[in-house]
Amino acid sequence: MATIRPRRSVLYMPGSKERALEKGKELQTDAIIFDLEDAVAPDMKDMARQQVQAAISAGGYGNRELVIRVNGIDTPWFEEDLKAAANANPDAILVPKVSSGSEVEDVRQKLIALGAKPEVDLWAMMETPLAMLQAKDIAAAGPAESHRLRAFVMGTNDLAKETGAVITPGRLPMLSWLSTCVAAGRAYGIDIIDGVYNDFKNEDGFKKECEEGRDLGMDGKTLIHPAQLAPSNEVFSPSSEAVDWARKIIAAFEQPENQGKGAITVDGKMVELLHAEMAKRTVAKADAIESL
Repeated sequence: MATIRPRRSVLYMPGSKERALEKGKELQTDAIIFDLEDAVAPDMKDMARQQVQAAISAGGYGNRELVIRVNGIDTPWFEEDLKAAANANPDAILVPKVSSGSEVEDVRQKLIALGAKPEVDLWAMMETPLAMLQAKDIAAAGPAESHRLRAFVMGTNDLAKETGAVITPGRLPMLSWLSTCVAAGRAYGIDIIDGVYNDFKNEDGFKKECEEGRDLGMDGKTLIHPAQLAPSNEVFSPSSEAVDWARKIIAAFEQPENQGKGAITVDGKMVELLHAEMAKRTVAKADAIESL
């Protein structure tokens, strides 16, 4: 089983706000997205790029996963953003408005030409109608020897803008798109991170949407405010009961009398090998969270 990296909470931070970049070193977030795109005004792009590069190069963020969101491929800032990101050596680079597998490969080849370290991953914003139609092809471009595509980030606000769909409680108008991206991502070993929840003061609404994303199969949620960190971490963490049950399943299948069996009984319940594999993932995720 591949190494699991928790991505329960993924906090956006404007690259133009130096104080926020410093505060990120203290926040209980699994990942930080240093944003050079939507959160930064055009006349501050150069300054934000320099600040983000300096912040990541300086370090001090512990085990948090560090991601730089560059501006779109078709913008005048993309090339300089990508060059700065390659030099900063983050854990990943988030590319907005990805709409095809060829775009993933194009960015990968540019990073190789820039001399970026092969272990710098790619993340893709899934936020256009075309991306919803091309989700499988985008995911299929993920596996690679360098700059592997590791995560889909749902851009629900942009999807609403581009399609006219309304973001309602339960997000019924978007459920088919969310599920399509989950299926495409899982088919190619790509994590899926849910879109932001705009009303950050609505704690109940936020928690419900986290639970909804978790139940759809997502790994975590992108956040716009530190107040959203604790509930996101809680919802996307396996419960202690789930971990205990998972360990019991694993232990039962390891018993000599159960070797080679496809199904066994544990505490009066029928469990199969597929449940054992799910249990291993649950325990691996819990252990990874504990290591943070």
